[in-house]
Amino acid sequence: MEPESDDIMETPRPLVALAAEYFSGEILDFHNHSRAQLLYASLGVMTVETHKGIWVVPPFRAVWVPPRLNHKVIVSNHISMRSLYFRPEFCSNTPEDCCVVSVSPLFKELILAASKMPRLYPLNGPEERLIAVLIDHIQQMDITPLNLPIPKDPRLKAIYGHLDENPGDKRTLEEWGREIGLTRRTLTRLFLSETAMTFGQWKQQIRILKSLTLLAEKEQVTTVAMEMGYDNPSAFIAVFKRALGKTPSKYFSDE
Repeated sequence: MEPESDDIMETPRPLVALAAEYFSGEILDFHNHSRAQLLYASLGVMTVETHKGIWVVPPFRAVWVPPRLNHKVIVSNHISMRSLYFRPEFCSNTPEDCCVVSVSPLFKELILAASKMPRLYPLNGPEERLIAVLIDHIQQMDITPLNLPIPKDPRLKAIYGHLDENPGDKRTLEEWGREIGLTRRTLTRLFLSETAMTFGQWKQQIRILKSLTLLAEKEQVTTVAMEMGYDNPSAFIAVFKRALGKTPSKYFSDE
């Protein structure tokens, strides 16, 4: 995967939209754009990483990336990607940081329609009116909690590295403290300082984000629950619904 060229960013239109297919394991390394970007995957799951953390983007959601923010895109499985690039002056009321947003049926159709338009779409016609409606939509995006702060402290990063590979690990904060040579109190303070979350909240968020990728690959809920360290599917479903407002099956339905 290669970043989009500068000539695309310099197109004399408020918005430029591109469509592309990517496959499991593809990575677009750290880069940034002069325009704000909305990345939408109508199929599959992708992860966006910045210096602050990671954002997991399942189907029917999109990720907002502000202008000049260095970010990396990791493809978990085959995705049909739509990339929309907005000139900064049309994004005055949009989030200042990376975030995952909900995509309503209307928002989805606007994104898909824009991605089929030529870069130099005609002005003063239906294409320009469609873009105006799309710009209105990005001013009112609903943010969803699909991000994970990545700690900078090397001791906490070691814990993150392990849980990223083994999200079902059930070690407590005390057990981790003994392993890395810190008291429970110090470790608690470090997690709050570096992630603004307790260890329990942070570990649960890792599990939620990891489960999204597996569920998008059509893994059974029971299998995902066991892999995430839950004693039974009901416990996992309850945590998932409490975190995201819907059960896994409802979350992945085409709303």
